[in-house]
Amino acid sequence: MSDFATDKDMLIQELLQERDELFQELSRLRKVDNGALDTLEAKNQELTSVVAKKDQQIHKLTDQLAWFRHKFFGSSSEKHIAADPNQRKIDWEGLEVLPEEKEAIEDAEKELIEYERRKPNKEKKKPVRQPLPEHLRRVVEVIEPEGIQDNWVRIGEEVTEILEHKPGETYVRRIERIKYAIKPIVAEENAGNEQNEEEAPAIRIAPMPLLPLPRSNAGPSMLAELMMNKYFYHLPFHRQISMFKMIGVRLPASTVNGWFQGSSDLLRALYNRLKEKVLETDYIQVDESTIPVINNQKHKTTKAYLWMVRSVMDNLVFFHYDKGSRAQRVVVDLLKDYQGAVQTDGYEAYSIYEQKKGVLLLGCWAHARRKFSESLAEDKSGAEYALAQIAKFYQVEKMADEQELDHEQRAELRKRLAYPIMRAFEKWIEGYYPKTLAGGRMSRALTYTYNLFMRLSRYHLDGRYLPDNNLAENAIRPLAIGRKGYLFCGNHDAAENAAIMYSLLGCCKASDVNPREWLSDVFAKIPQYNRNYDLDLADLLPHNWKKSNDCQNFPESSN
Repeated sequence: MSDFATDKDMLIQELLQERDELFQELSRLRKVDNGALDTLEAKNQELTSVVAKKDQQIHKLTDQLAWFRHKFFGSSSEKHIAADPNQRKIDWEGLEVLPEEKEAIEDAEKELIEYERRKPNKEKKKPVRQPLPEHLRRVVEVIEPEGIQDNWVRIGEEVTEILEHKPGETYVRRIERIKYAIKPIVAEENAGNEQNEEEAPAIRIAPMPLLPLPRSNAGPSMLAELMMNKYFYHLPFHRQISMFKMIGVRLPASTVNGWFQGSSDLLRALYNRLKEKVLETDYIQVDESTIPVINNQKHKTTKAYLWMVRSVMDNLVFFHYDKGSRAQRVVVDLLKDYQGAVQTDGYEAYSIYEQKKGVLLLGCWAHARRKFSESLAEDKSGAEYALAQIAKFYQVEKMADEQELDHEQRAELRKRLAYPIMRAFEKWIEGYYPKTLAGGRMSRALTYTYNLFMRLSRYHLDGRYLPDNNLAENAIRPLAIGRKGYLFCGNHDAAENAAIMYSLLGCCKASDVNPREWLSDVFAKIPQYNRNYDLDLADLLPHNWKKSNDCQNFPESSN
């Protein structure tokens, strides 16, 4: 033990001596370097602090990335639709007015002011009206003035010829307004009687009946035929002009275009009333479609867009054109005062209404189904499974139709049958996504459906809601057929006028109203509505017109 203690003491002494030597050497180096070592140590501490902060930031970003991956691909109770369908109620807490709406209104006003300033004032040449062909059958309509007695003598007539049309025949409506004047003898007897002269003018003639275009010789039925042929049978005006030429009626293109512009202006107030009626409902479908429009500056056609809004319950539809834009500002301004359910496809412009107070955004299962159908060639087993799940939702709808369930019963059936399938389908999408080819069609189909699953699953909330907006796409189909016939619109004004015609004729089709009869009657009546503001233009809309008129069934067409 004594030897071990001695060795231990010697080791301690050596270590202490070595420490003293090192301390002396360190003191000497500090004097020689004049504080350089202290500076190096300070920099080392500073770098250590920076590295620690970077490590902390990396750790934070890593946690966020893991959370987002879990949120998008992993299971998440917040991402999933609620387990209880009764908890999926409309969240009416939101922004009263979106900032984008206010900005869109201000931008629109600026654009209108700038457009009016830039619009050139061109002097229009007055066209020379050609007389109507003599060989056409004349239907004479004699109008006698009121208050004619035996002391009046006929002195002539004023003749106005109006070109009319009915299926298979173009004819002339000849309006003869008989003129009367007081007999000369009676005039001498009443000479000096100033009061009688003021009350009874020397010449009397019946007033002209109201015509749709007062300074035109186109009658209501002729205007109706031209509009229906173009926007229902998709015949461009130049083809119709050729058809009229074959029966001896020469119509200059400028005249027909003037009739078209006048008809559109005449129906514009009715079109605006239609928009009001549609946006007053609490369930609409919105979609958009292309329409080629000539760009005069670039001297070529550009792809413009018409927005379609359909009232599901009232079966009304209108098209909206805003300089051909598909930007979000268009739909924001269009639906700025709307309250209710809006059903759309997955276009990102509609996503803003997830935040709008009083608006419930619904999805379209038909669009999701189409994505999986396109994936069959790439991933047959996965796509077939997804299509089978979606088919079950429609089976529930077929069941409700066959049982003739009302809206409340249909909603309960969806909660009981369709909703559990939807929850399982959502979880299957999460689990199947990692197995798909990155960037492939199946991957895109899963991503599209998963991102919109909240909207897609909300149709169970109300039995009135539809699982898709196929009816909206059906309303757009005539537009797709028409643009293959007339190819393009000459300018923005022509495209806006086309939107008016497609809207009103679309309502005719939806209400099973004969468009020829409806247009003829409306063109004849609308001048009275334009003079008397006590009359409601909504009475002339096809669904209301049908209730008060005996009309034929909707004719067959290529739509």
